[in-house]
Amino acid sequence: MRKADLLVELIATYRKHHWQLKRLLLQPDSRSALTSNELDLIGATPIVEAPVDALWFSRPSHQNREAWELRLLAETQYALFETFEADETEEQRDEVRQEMEARLRDYVRRD
Repeated sequence: MRKADLLVELIATYRKHHWQLKRLLLQPDSRSALTSNELDLIGATPIVEAPVDALWFSRPSHQNREAWELRLLAETQYALFETFEADETEEQRDEVRQEMEARLRDYVRRD
């Protein structure tokens, strides 16, 4: 399956479960392969050049928390999940998200 097709499928699935696409991590080749229709689906979501292809999603969680999931853009299903307290600063959240991205890169390198 083309990564672009998988991207469309994953976004639709996550949206069905009330997740919001927050950011895409894409390798340069993956980004250049996206068509105008796929870019329209992404809208204004930031695309960040990265060594792996992945999608960041978030949604409200229980007890005023916010859930974030980093989903690998691959047919092999792999995702990392974290929830944040309402009082956590954006700096604290960013630090955790960067650690999650590092764990995802490590996972991809092992294959």
